[in-house]
Amino acid sequence: MRAVVLHEFGPAENLRYETVPDPVPGPGEVRVSVRAAGVHQIEAAMREGLDIGPPLPGLPAIFGAEVAGVVESIGPDVDGAWVGTEVVTAHGRPGGYAELAVADVSSLHRIPTGLGYEAAVTMVVTGTTAIGLLDIAELTSGDVVLVTSAAGGIGRLVVQFARRLGATVIGAAGGPAKTAAVRELGANLAVDYNLPDWAGTVRDALGGRSVTVVLDGVEGDKGRAAFRLLAEGGRYITIGAASRDEFRPEEAQLKERGVRFTDALALLLEGQDAPVDEARALAEAAAGRLVPAFQTFPLSQAATAHAALQARATTGKVVLVPDA
Repeated sequence: MRAVVLHEFGPAENLRYETVPDPVPGPGEVRVSVRAAGVHQIEAAMREGLDIGPPLPGLPAIFGAEVAGVVESIGPDVDGAWVGTEVVTAHGRPGGYAELAVADVSSLHRIPTGLGYEAAVTMVVTGTTAIGLLDIAELTSGDVVLVTSAAGGIGRLVVQFARRLGATVIGAAGGPAKTAAVRELGANLAVDYNLPDWAGTVRDALGGRSVTVVLDGVEGDKGRAAFRLLAEGGRYITIGAASRDEFRPEEAQLKERGVRFTDALALLLEGQDAPVDEARALAEAAAGRLVPAFQTFPLSQAATAHAALQARATTGKVVLVPDA
């Protein structure tokens, strides 16, 4: 099969499109013909060899646990009825950056009718994370919600949910194209946080109201600016640091202003019931209540996809699809 292989940690161009042996499904496993594979910020960091928590893979490595496709063969002890089934999993092996991947049958979800492969692979991890984040945030219709990275895979889902709830939503993203995308989602205000006084724009637009909840996926300087916009008694919830510059409010700041800080990603990693929440996320997309956004790249262009993701030049979830 053709796959994208990393032989040496380093820049995106180290991802090479080449021929490798087909994976063989073992007991309790299926082999999936991959139609869509999710790309994650964590994979980009691991590709560089950064120690960010998950153990680095042995090399050579094929990334991409998020896989959607069709079961084309099965291992021992697997019901033959799975063959031909459209499935999605968050646990593909050796990785979905390939034409074929193997997964344990217990990790599979049947793709709901009407949901495409790209949408399904977007929801199985990114959508599940968004669902968990929203559970933690406990938003109400009275909230003024500031979402950073609002044009990203998680951000777009959060904006949709908060608007449907009736909350006032401010979506912050980088550049005119991304802010236009956020505006199309129905955000009350879409602001370009690459501009120097974006926080002042938010204050002016609110006209005396204050942000009650920040849902921050960027951290760094943008997270600091978002934190300063919070009202007393507000909630600052982080879901990752796309900037790779961690921001944690000081205890004295939190206490003085009565702000509640939550590291949602840490909570989700510790306590999320992944199979149940994956099914919830897929059901929300199938019902049209959450519309996943994705940007596709051909499998052979995985290096380009990684570079674009790290440059924050993508909108929605980054997904690899088979070459034409």
